[in-house]
Amino acid sequence: MKKRILKIIKRILIVLVILILILGFSTWLYMQKATFGSLPSDESMARIEKSSHYKNGEFQNNTCTPTFAPGYTFWSVIRRQLFDKKVPTEPTGKIPSVKRDLKHLPANQNLLVWFGHSSTLLQIDGKKILIDPVFSDNASPIPNSVTVFAGTNSYHVEDLPEIDYLLISHDHYDHLDYETVLALKDKVKTVICGLGVGAHFERWGYPQNKIIGEDWNDSITVGKDFTIHTLPARHKSGRGFTQNQSLWASYLISSPKMKVFYSGDGGYDTHFAEIGKKFGPIDVAIMENGQYNKAWHYIHMLPEETLQAAKDLNAKSVVPVHNSKFALAKHRWNEPLNEITRLNEKYHIPLITPIMGEIVNFDSPKIFQQWWKTNPEK
Repeated sequence: MKKRILKIIKRILIVLVILILILGFSTWLYMQKATFGSLPSDESMARIEKSSHYKNGEFQNNTCTPTFAPGYTFWSVIRRQLFDKKVPTEPTGKIPSVKRDLKHLPANQNLLVWFGHSSTLLQIDGKKILIDPVFSDNASPIPNSVTVFAGTNSYHVEDLPEIDYLLISHDHYDHLDYETVLALKDKVKTVICGLGVGAHFERWGYPQNKIIGEDWNDSITVGKDFTIHTLPARHKSGRGFTQNQSLWASYLISSPKMKVFYSGDGGYDTHFAEIGKKFGPIDVAIMENGQYNKAWHYIHMLPEETLQAAKDLNAKSVVPVHNSKFALAKHRWNEPLNEITRLNEKYHIPLITPIMGEIVNFDSPKIFQQWWKTNPEK
């Protein structure tokens, strides 16, 4: 009897090992898909290893940045994300949006069009700059796992004008979208990104001479008295199991007429004050505000931190982004805009909160309606 039990256990263990091997191989095979991108080449690594921000085999933040705040663990956060249904994170109906002709934008005007989440089109001093575009229906390599809210995906790549500069803050899926970048290939003149991010573009067919990968505090001259600065952020990177092999960044677009800052993703830190001291005042700060959690606040700002960061930047106005398109955190879909509006009674920084797709003319300030209050949650 004992031998028989041992024999059964042995067979079970063999089956389990085989299943684990099959699962492991299937995962490895799936992760060979192009959507996962590529790690930097040996040639790129030679430059990356010279960066003062690359230590112990990965990029580092200026300040110690744990993924989770004290009192939280990976499993407690995952459990809440998967099983806590108490907070409705999605709208019941369509998000309000408009669609405009973006191929014939008024010349000689400084403009912004927000497409939801962090995807933004700028026209600054005649240059068309596209930031972190995601026009596919899913911000994840797993189909149907992080899908867009209804009404938020009326624009597609074919609706865009020719793009002078494509700015990518980091390589997470809700900022660097394979399908969108692939469709943009013949429409984009130049890609600007952090060190290592260009490896994804190269795998996806972009020629090396179209890609400018820079370290923090580097600058790219794009015209007379017109510079795009790659600046620090406090975040992470990675599209697979190997993390932090490419650099996350914020940007300052400094033109003869105005300065526009884009925070990218990241937690609050001293870099905002340092950028403000060096480059301020800043006319418009496009700031992360949404998909946050107290557990992650080292790598994603809470609404009051967003306002404090804008104050540190000496920003004259703020465009709150990283909200209203995907449910990535356990808060109501419109909480980020409700909170930043409420908290701004203390800070008094003009908020630019357009409906998705609306053309905002920086040269003609307007009062924005609180459109997010017209669509109730589930």
